[in-house]
Amino acid sequence: MAVQPGQTFPRPPPPPARKPGGAGRLLPSWRTILNVPADEPALAASQLMALSYRAPMLYLTIIVNVLGLTITHAAIAPPLLGLVLPGGIILISLLRLIGWHRRQRPGVHDEAGILHQLHIARLVVVGLGSCTGAWALSLLPYGNAYQQSQVELGIALTLISCIVCLIYLHSAAIMLGIIVGLPFAIVFLRSPHLPVVITAITALVAMITMTLVLLRNASDFNALSRSRNELKRRQQETQRLSDENLRLANLDPLTGLPNRRSFFATLEQDRRQAEQHGQNLAVVLLDLDRFKSVNDIHGHAAGDRLLTQIAVRLKRLVSETVFIARLGGDEFGAVLTDCPHETAIFAFGAAIQQQLAGPCIVGDRLATIGCSIGVAIYPHAGGSAEELFERADYALHHGKQTRRGEVVLFSDEHEIRIRQTAHAEEALRTADLEAEMWIAFQPIVDVPAGRVIAFEALARWHSRELGPVRPDIFIPLAERTQMIGPLTCVLLRKALAAARQWPDGTNLCFNLSGQTLGCIQTMDKIRQLVRESGVPAARIEFEITETALLEDFDLAMEALRALRALGARIALDDFGTGFSSLGYVHRLTLDKIKIDKSFIGDIDVSSTASSIVKTIVALCHNLNLACVVEGVETEAQLRALLALGCRYIQGYFISPPVPEEMVSRLMARIASQAADIKSFAHTG
Repeated sequence: MAVQPGQTFPRPPPPPARKPGGAGRLLPSWRTILNVPADEPALAASQLMALSYRAPMLYLTIIVNVLGLTITHAAIAPPLLGLVLPGGIILISLLRLIGWHRRQRPGVHDEAGILHQLHIARLVVVGLGSCTGAWALSLLPYGNAYQQSQVELGIALTLISCIVCLIYLHSAAIMLGIIVGLPFAIVFLRSPHLPVVITAITALVAMITMTLVLLRNASDFNALSRSRNELKRRQQETQRLSDENLRLANLDPLTGLPNRRSFFATLEQDRRQAEQHGQNLAVVLLDLDRFKSVNDIHGHAAGDRLLTQIAVRLKRLVSETVFIARLGGDEFGAVLTDCPHETAIFAFGAAIQQQLAGPCIVGDRLATIGCSIGVAIYPHAGGSAEELFERADYALHHGKQTRRGEVVLFSDEHEIRIRQTAHAEEALRTADLEAEMWIAFQPIVDVPAGRVIAFEALARWHSRELGPVRPDIFIPLAERTQMIGPLTCVLLRKALAAARQWPDGTNLCFNLSGQTLGCIQTMDKIRQLVRESGVPAARIEFEITETALLEDFDLAMEALRALRALGARIALDDFGTGFSSLGYVHRLTLDKIKIDKSFIGDIDVSSTASSIVKTIVALCHNLNLACVVEGVETEAQLRALLALGCRYIQGYFISPPVPEEMVSRLMARIASQAADIKSFAHTG
């Protein structure tokens, strides 16, 4: 049978507990009785534990009986028998008694040590008991009948007491009974005195009966010990499985790093300790740059391999004061418990960036991955784990937008912006979108033709509570609060109503966010608005950014196909700022590309910027795509762009965005300046 990857098999059941002597026997087998349970370490440990409580009583019994015989026979027996031998027996017994009393709970935990102690105990007890029995029998020739009876009774009681105390050490009890009991029976049963014989028979029967009963009790003890040991083993196994499940529940299966759950548990624990000791604590969040392009171009399997390599590098930074976890996707988090000043935090950030600086192997290629880092420091940035995480997350996203690839600390300025954003969010939730939202239009000019070919619709919000609110504030808010769909529909309806008044040949450019493209209901509403607007779909250009495509490329593709089916045109905005723009040009059916304004600022002085723009213009020409340059603000920039072959221009040098009511006048002004505008093309 083939074994599938990841297939597991149930653990075979443990062998049944051994039943000494076999099923149906009342007593254990002789082999079991005469051996130390070397193959059952847990049972051996239980026997040693039980023996540790009874051994002192055994030696005390020997001391008392030997001392009694010594007192009555010291004067009549030779010194060797009367004093020397019993003195040695008492001394050895006393030392063993003290030793066992001191270790009521043996400190030996290894199997070899336990078995060694049992073997030593059996050897000493059997040897000492045999010597004591032989010594007592050697006293029989001395003394009268009473003293002989004392010897007989002393041997019997000592032997019975030893068997009782050694009952959990089977081999020692049986061996002692045989070595001492048989000579005792032979000697006293051959006595010519009937009372002595009867007493010997009675003592012998009592010893045998007691031995059998105690052996049965010992068998029950062994069975109970096995049951307890098995229960303990199962409890330990259950605890092990529970610990393993807990470990797996707090571990990211892909990277082997702690997961999001473990991160927050550790953060809360460290925050409490920082609070108790008055220390600082830093929450560090990092998001990989250029990771999504690896996923899009090479597939998710390559992305997983990349994350695994990144995790290996980050693990090098883990220490007693640095905890690192994978939070999900390409986002990782760290908790720093030893950060007395900001210098240490920036040093840690630099260490992260250094670890990620080297290229990673993705398939048969190398990929260079960077990261942006956001940091929140306790207690300045927040008093709870949730606040610290939110502040670090804010610093991270702020850094990705404004300072990509750097370490950004959450500051008082960020706190002010968060409060402003919170007020804006509340105002947006209660806003009358129809009354408060309006459209500004910025023209796109065909410079060689000297005319306006399109207007880009730009969202504006004049809140009745806050006044004017910038688009870079309320657009992300609308996306986060799931209001971007209704907002888009309101703005598109207003833009279409304005475009209906424009002359033929003047197109409307309208931006769609990734959330909008991914919402089936919103896209249905957008298509309905286009159909009902009275504006030919061919005059409508929907602009999308690479960021919008990254959210769900397949769903975005379906939405764009549906728009093209209406006859609308598609433009890729902010071209050149992403890391897989050429891939999107290849996979999408586009009509226009808009070169991002970040390439235009120094176009008149930078050869690099000129080369990039020239390459994009050539690309558009070869693919038969229109090319619009946005962000043109100076005459020098315009002339440089025209010299590179650019034709369609958008920017403040032509005109800032204007309200709907000023569009007609703006078009008239540009038409009146057509000759001047064309002159730029001829002189550029």
